[in-house]
Amino acid sequence: MVSIDPKSVATSKLHSYLLSAVAPRPIAFASTVDADGNPNLSPFSFFNVFSAKPPILIFSPARRVKDNTEKHTLLNVEATKEVVINVVNFDLVHQMSLSSTEYADGVNEFDKVGLTMLKSDIVKPFRVAESPIQIECKVNEVIRLGHEGGAGNLVICEVVKLHIDDAVLNEDDTINQEKLDLVARAGGSFYSRAKNGFFEIPKPVATKGVGVDNFPDHVKNSMVLTGNDLGMLGNVETLPTTESVETFVASLGSNNPSIKTATHNEKHELAQYYLSLGNVEDAWRILLS
Repeated sequence: MVSIDPKSVATSKLHSYLLSAVAPRPIAFASTVDADGNPNLSPFSFFNVFSAKPPILIFSPARRVKDNTEKHTLLNVEATKEVVINVVNFDLVHQMSLSSTEYADGVNEFDKVGLTMLKSDIVKPFRVAESPIQIECKVNEVIRLGHEGGAGNLVICEVVKLHIDDAVLNEDDTINQEKLDLVARAGGSFYSRAKNGFFEIPKPVATKGVGVDNFPDHVKNSMVLTGNDLGMLGNVETLPTTESVETFVASLGSNNPSIKTATHNEKHELAQYYLSLGNVEDAWRILLS
């Protein structure tokens, strides 16, 4: 394993390591205006949501590594204390990427990349009409993390209005992640299309899962079951009763006539198959048979 002291490598190389290691990251497509009302649009992947009451988003326009200059977005939010954060879906990804070009001060990136300016309801910066979710924010504070190239600047944004396209909503008004089709940033020139990678993990039970520490030793120390398998098994409130195990084994009948005489590893492999189907209860019944 390579171990790196951040002070021993060039900032550009450390920057590359960090962006590749901490990925994928959501993208804040930030729309601002300068003190004279000139629009600016630029993407930032140092971004996330940090609070719901008050509703707070934070993104960070870092100082440029190559020449230690500040980005127009940072200067604009400090001057006006307002920003619109637009989410980036797959349909926008190339226009978003183009907008990251370092155009001269005063150039309207909306025009450069072919996106539509939509008047906001509360703040002065325009929304991106093509974005499925647009978030109007006031800037509560800007925290400068340093003064050298690569230093971040935390823009703490309070949401004052949220706009969501009906097309990405379910019937119960929740957001449909597949329809939203977000993209995320990784290292180098890589992006991730969330729609292609969604999978569900049940949240821990409302009470408490039994936990790996309460497993039988042969399960806890399995040479077959993975860490993810153990996590799934640990998220049950109670282990199956002896009666339910016997009933299940009997129900297998001719499908698995040798389950009672199978080795631990054989049972673990079969249980792993049931886990792959999301059937945790029966996986446990196999392990305890």
